Amino acid sequence: MKVILLEDIKNIGKKGQVINAKDGYARNYLFPKNLAIEATEANLRNLELAKKKKEEKETEILEEAKALEEELLKKTIVIKTKTGEKGKLFGSITTKEISEILEKEHKIIIDKKKFDLDEPIKSVGEYNVKIKLHPKVNAKLKVIVTEK
Repeated sequence: MKVILLEDIKNIGKKGQVINAKDGYARNYLFPKNLAIEATEANLRNLELAKKKKEEKETEILEEAKALEEELLKKTIVIKTKTGEKGKLFGSITTKEISEILEKEHKIIIDKKKFDLDEPIKSVGEYNVKIKLHPKVNAKLKVIVTEK
């Protein structure tokens, strides 16, 4: 019997995949637990429509990420902080601080977990901070750390 999987099932298949399952397995296990539905013409059409919608949404998200990347390339953040001898900071600049300043100054909200610092910012200078906006899009933001 052909069925469409509604969930990922280990050693069987992924969500949305059409597989051949034994009648008893499908009727007694997959259908009652809502893990699969029968692969009728209507259900297959619905599956195709759902796949198209998902692809369109993913494309839209990717386009938004690319637009945000272009916008971030034009932005520069200046952080003024207390320093010690030779431009060393007391502590370090964190991704949370960068995220908060970006939101306050430029009205762009990006989660602090998406920032990727190679090493902590512990001295005065100019840094390029990587931001993971999408699995296919990585933006760079210029951060300048200066003395107060």
